[in-house]
Amino acid sequence: MYSDRKKRTWIWVLLAAVLIAAAVLLIYAQSGPQRAEIREKGEAAIRELVETAARQCYAVEGVYPPNLAYLEDHYGIRINKKDYFVNYDAFASNVPPSVIVTPVGSTRASEELP
Repeated sequence: MYSDRKKRTWIWVLLAAVLIAAAVLLIYAQSGPQRAEIREKGEAAIRELVETAARQCYAVEGVYPPNLAYLEDHYGIRINKKDYFVNYDAFASNVPPSVIVTPVGSTRASEELP
């Protein structure tokens, strides 16, 4: 009895392609919450860094820094400006500044800023 196996190979190729596509989609769907959690931790870390540097400046110099550039120049902090926007609002030299960190491209940026 003669059997032509070439006719059935496309079924296996199609099945393998579908399974690979499903696996890729599943992995991508699972990584979404992890990426959001990493961004939230990044926001909190940057906010804590800026607030700590501002408190250190107040302890050393007796005044809070007037802007974020002062902290970068004199206290050596580095902020990932490609991924995060930092709103540093210093009201007065004896009042702690308001620090708001939002991811670049986030819709929350316009909601949180005064």
